[in-house]
Amino acid sequence: MPMPGNGEAVTRQTEAAAEVAAEVGAEVEVGVGVEVRAGRGVGRGTGGGAEAAAGNDESPASALPRGVIVLFAVACAAAVANVYFSQPLLVTIGHDLGMSPAFVGSVVTLTHIGYGLGLFFLVPLGDMADRRRLVVAQLLLLVLALTVVAAARTATVLLVGMAATGLLAVVTQTLVAFAASLAPPAARGRVVGLVTSGVVIGILLARSASGLMADLAGWRSVYLASASFTALLALILHRVLPRPTSVSPTTLRYGQLLRSTVTLFVRERLLRLRALFGLLVFAAFSTLWSSVALPLSEAPYYLPHSAIGALGLIGVVGALAATVAGRLNDRGLSRRTTGIALALLAASWLPLAFTRSSLWALAVGVILLDLAVQAVHVTNQTLIHALHPDAGSRLIGGYMVFYSVGSATGAIAATSLYTVAGWGAVCALGAAFSSLGLVLWVCTRHSDLRRLR
Repeated sequence: MPMPGNGEAVTRQTEAAAEVAAEVGAEVEVGVGVEVRAGRGVGRGTGGGAEAAAGNDESPASALPRGVIVLFAVACAAAVANVYFSQPLLVTIGHDLGMSPAFVGSVVTLTHIGYGLGLFFLVPLGDMADRRRLVVAQLLLLVLALTVVAAARTATVLLVGMAATGLLAVVTQTLVAFAASLAPPAARGRVVGLVTSGVVIGILLARSASGLMADLAGWRSVYLASASFTALLALILHRVLPRPTSVSPTTLRYGQLLRSTVTLFVRERLLRLRALFGLLVFAAFSTLWSSVALPLSEAPYYLPHSAIGALGLIGVVGALAATVAGRLNDRGLSRRTTGIALALLAASWLPLAFTRSSLWALAVGVILLDLAVQAVHVTNQTLIHALHPDAGSRLIGGYMVFYSVGSATGAIAATSLYTVAGWGAVCALGAAFSSLGLVLWVCTRHSDLRRLR
């Protein structure tokens, strides 16, 4: 029997466990304490159950210092920004290297192709190698790729450098998986939330930062500065990153490692569900950010590129506020957090639809959208890592492939739709992606509740 005065705490503990159990389809036993059991081995080297609420995975028991968490976030922001630096620079780069307007668009395409390949082929290496050494090695190779881009005198060299930059920028996801593995289970959501906020901030600020630097010192200065900062980060991380000793790397060979990533998707319902959520929310995210410059550069605003790029500063407010999602996940409220965030995501398109008549409406919509996307993203990564902590890199890498597919789908669909039907149609598309995610949540929520009962 619970001690007198502890009833409320036990009730909260029970509710939190039930919340997480419903999320992962786990078995719950409620007595004096609360036990959540979930997960199963997936081939050799991926076993390990997930204790989603307050489980006993093999992560270190002590909390990560806040300074180290901030360093993880800064490194994530710096790495992922390299994927987006080129977007406001395409015209300048094309003039400098004699690339046609149609051909210069391949710069962005190849960078994202490289990133997608890195998610599948490089990120899983974190489960078989020392993540500390892997992070430093990838950062040093990224420095080399950025230097190639900065020194490129022909289109061919530039494209090779951009593809390599995208490939190596996936060190971002290696860092996220590393931070999640080092965090104690009770604080993993908070840690993932803080680190992931660095990713979103890097994406949002990359365009405005590169545009400003290019105006001051030319487009090559952007990549030289990034190479220098990345080299400094590699040195600092080499000295600061802890050496994980509690979780042994998998004994799988590289080919088996890649196959086991597919196996994880086949066997884990939660991973498939969360990957679909990721695809839909990032399709909505990309729908906005790939097309919002179009109405802002036309009547009645005619905003310059620097002003449009500064819109990312507003989005950072939403990204930072969404770190609360990590704390909610640590309390076992992942399902509710997802539902509320998806509802906010769908609602954000209402003010966004009034962009042509009100910049205040645009600002409100941007904050709501970035808050919602970040909340779902943090929840997704926290839950899927808990499935198999020793396969964290494969889980997050595989999940991020869906993120890339969603981002590409949203960008292509939004820009094409704007040309033929205008901003209203783009908002309808974003609302459709968001509403589909909300419907998926409602359907799976009822299914999980029935399984729990």
